[in-house]
Amino acid sequence: MTLSPPGNRLVSLDAYRGLTMFLLIAESALIYQAFSNIFEEGSLGAMVVEQFHHHPWNGLRFWDLIQPFFMFIVGVAMPFSLRSRMSKGASWNDAFKHILTRCFLLFLFGTGLHCVYSGKLVWELWNVLTQLSFTILVTFLLMKAPIRTQLVVSLLLLVLTEILYRAYDPGSPFVKDQNFGSWMDMILMGKINPGGGWVTINCIPTAAHTIWGAVCGALLLKWHDQPERIIKTFVIAGCIGLVIGYTMDWTGLTPIVKRISTTSFVFASGGWCLLSLAFFYWLVDIKGFRKWAHLFIIVGMNSIFIYLFANILSSWLRDFVHIWNDGILGTMGLGPEALSVTNAIFSLAIMCYISYFLYKKRIFFKV
Repeated sequence: MTLSPPGNRLVSLDAYRGLTMFLLIAESALIYQAFSNIFEEGSLGAMVVEQFHHHPWNGLRFWDLIQPFFMFIVGVAMPFSLRSRMSKGASWNDAFKHILTRCFLLFLFGTGLHCVYSGKLVWELWNVLTQLSFTILVTFLLMKAPIRTQLVVSLLLLVLTEILYRAYDPGSPFVKDQNFGSWMDMILMGKINPGGGWVTINCIPTAAHTIWGAVCGALLLKWHDQPERIIKTFVIAGCIGLVIGYTMDWTGLTPIVKRISTTSFVFASGGWCLLSLAFFYWLVDIKGFRKWAHLFIIVGMNSIFIYLFANILSSWLRDFVHIWNDGILGTMGLGPEALSVTNAIFSLAIMCYISYFLYKKRIFFKV
């Protein structure tokens, strides 16, 4: 059995984080869009690619799990980061100041990205980094409390979410653009999300993802010499989350809607987060299968940097690749659909190489 001792990096978490980031930058390279254009509607390929696009409203696809994965992984890493800082002589107050700075920067990055998307100064709060700035702060403030207290608070946040939506419109609480979250967006920003149905107060229910991640991180440190206990606990908790989430949806109590992070969505996606962590921990740290994850680990080492790069410069990068891709492969007879696929693949490869270059030079951008 190969097991990472406490204090060392948890390689399984690096692999989990890296794969999540790889999938995110693949979206920025337009990989999924490119493959959507080559499969006929209704074909097996089209149904697979559909899983890499958000569900329009009530339902759950694989791509709807990426943001919960991201926020959950951040939570898992927090006890390891705190332990490392305090082992170097930092106090709790020092760590708190660092968290405040980190959350402030994430908030600026998140709001700044919307300005980049719009091409002008705007005040929009829908980006995952903006919401992460809230969930990290809430999670950190709870980390001194017993695990039971952390779990209770996470459940109270979900109860609060349920109450807010149902009190706003008891008859139809989860209608797109006509719910409590959209009403709050009008107060906070004077606008609702154009067409997507996303809402800012998703940060309240999805804080549960980061809190649950921190609880898992604490258990990984506490039970580092009991891997079977860790796996069993994560699997059971994950299954409970799935049962609660899908039951709430199937019975019509609360639909699974990722775009407004309904409680059923948080439970269901949280269950998948836990089961995924258990799988990565079993495969990478217990069984020792690590070579396959090397590329993902490299990408995940600069997760915030590559996320910002992909969101800010991917359009420029794709246009640059397009010059050479179409200019060379286009002359060989490749059609527009095939060229879009190769353009996306080359763009993704360049972003991966940038991550590799930074990794080799030991350059890591941390917030």
